[in-house]
Amino acid sequence: MTVGEVDADRTIMRKAVLRLSDRLPDLADRLAAEILSGDRDRDDPYRADVWELCHTGLGHGFETILDRDRGRADLEWARRLGQRRAHQGQPLDQLLRSYRLAGRVFWEAVVEVVGRHDPENVPALIRQATRTWDTIDQQSGAAAAAYHRTELDLARRSEERVQAIVDALLDGQGADGGLLATATSVLGLPATGRYAVVMLGAEGGFGDGVDRRPGDSGGMRFIWRLRTDAQVALVALGAAGLDDLVAAVRPYARSHAGVSPVVDSLAELGGARWFAELALRTCRGPGNQIARLDRRLPDALVLSQPRLAGRLGRVALGGLGDVDPGFRDALLTTLETWLECDGSAARAADRLFCHRNTVLNRLRKIEQLTGRTPANPGDLVELVLGLSALRLHGTEDARRRSFRDGGPEQAEEVERA
Repeated sequence: MTVGEVDADRTIMRKAVLRLSDRLPDLADRLAAEILSGDRDRDDPYRADVWELCHTGLGHGFETILDRDRGRADLEWARRLGQRRAHQGQPLDQLLRSYRLAGRVFWEAVVEVVGRHDPENVPALIRQATRTWDTIDQQSGAAAAAYHRTELDLARRSEERVQAIVDALLDGQGADGGLLATATSVLGLPATGRYAVVMLGAEGGFGDGVDRRPGDSGGMRFIWRLRTDAQVALVALGAAGLDDLVAAVRPYARSHAGVSPVVDSLAELGGARWFAELALRTCRGPGNQIARLDRRLPDALVLSQPRLAGRLGRVALGGLGDVDPGFRDALLTTLETWLECDGSAARAADRLFCHRNTVLNRLRKIEQLTGRTPANPGDLVELVLGLSALRLHGTEDARRRSFRDGGPEQAEEVERA
């Protein structure tokens, strides 16, 4: 096509649009009716808004044809419209459909006015049709791109808001009535319900992707937050129990995890997070233990009172402080194994690969050194808690210091170690 033909076609379109300018409100009526066809439930304000958008959009299209030197006002309008529809949450398909309808209404009006006033120019419209639909594609493409950008931005802001609310609840701010009301609205969770917190240690984690950690399943909803030392999940349990929660976490866990007891409201999640953290801290050694707080209460009690734990280690087991380190370790291992075997010397001997009498002799030696008899319930409680204090606090050197010196200062040193 020659330059002259292009200029001639543009002249035909400008003349047609000039004649259509006075009919712009009527074209907006027609386009709005097409867009709203079959949608009788819309209220009058919405219909008025659609008409206004049709009038403005067609007007920008006319402006672009009549004065190309002023730039593409139609594309700028398309971008604004895409942003607006994304903010309103309307489907992108509806927006793209409105552009297709606008192209049809506009083109039919052009053909009509050219056929009435300049019928000799109708054949030239065949060439112009392609340009018109290319323009519609550009406009709808600009609107779609803006829609997607806005949608992503809104999703990011929404996710950031969700994360901030979950962090506040886990940090114990749930007593704030304003926060609680916002949380129920944004998270879509009731203020009262069955909730728990899961905390996974940083060692290993769940991997880099969301698919590496449990998602909603079995009626449970997980909302995960990544912290510097752990991954934490607020879990809406629904009708599920803690056994179900542990079963859901276990296939994904690559390190130790702690599980809180069930709490009855969003306001109690701060306490639940603390319980889950205590449960996690009771885990020691290799593997991927999933610790429920209510099944590790003695250890959790020791961890929650580090100064008292240091004192307890000195008082309950201090008599072992001056024993040869190798023999002391054998005594402590024997006592711990005997407790794990529910007080059965025979089972403990099998696990330790020694004779039953060896286990009994070591228990008697512990009784002599500590002044505490494992058969006495009160003494047994102190021995169990003393073992927990040693197992959960510090290095071997720190443990030995706790035997000899004890006291609050030494307990703090053990905790820092």
